[in-house]
Amino acid sequence: MNKESQKSVMIAFLRGINVGGHHKVPMAELKTTLAGMGFSGIKTLLNSGNVVFTTSPTEIATLEKQIADTLEKQFGFPIPVLIRKMEDIQRLVKKNPFKDIDVHKDIRLYVTFFKAAPKNSVNLPWVSPDGSFQILSSEDKMLLSVLDVSQAKTTDAMNVLEKNYTKDITTRNWNTLVKISNLGE
Repeated sequence: MNKESQKSVMIAFLRGINVGGHHKVPMAELKTTLAGMGFSGIKTLLNSGNVVFTTSPTEIATLEKQIADTLEKQFGFPIPVLIRKMEDIQRLVKKNPFKDIDVHKDIRLYVTFFKAAPKNSVNLPWVSPDGSFQILSSEDKMLLSVLDVSQAKTTDAMNVLEKNYTKDITTRNWNTLVKISNLGE
């Protein structure tokens, strides 16, 4: 087996960077930092901390800690890191768990990632009292949710997740995950 066949394509989701002018992390500097850690094939998507990279097989928790520690040293503030295998994201996108949702201009589809399997503090599926936010399901350390922005703001929905689950999460729009999955092809 050659070295390339032993490599894994991973996605690092960085939480809370480049939001409202706070915790600025230039993508070029991020890529350079990760390359200095020995990762290859580094690609970023958007400015919000979506990084695809290739590495030798390593435990995800170990990678998360190594990257978070290095980024904190490099940028001077803690940056929570959640990692998923590219193949898992591609499998999710192929499955298309939102295929039965009537999507229009005010509907946002989200996937929230957890470091550890969430302990459901609400019965699923769950709908907010005003009907604007729905948590459809929980599977494989993630929640699938739908938000109607004509009735509520994204930040309100994220507050519901943090209150009922944990702050050790990060959320991505479904369209972003589709684009990320395409970076692995």
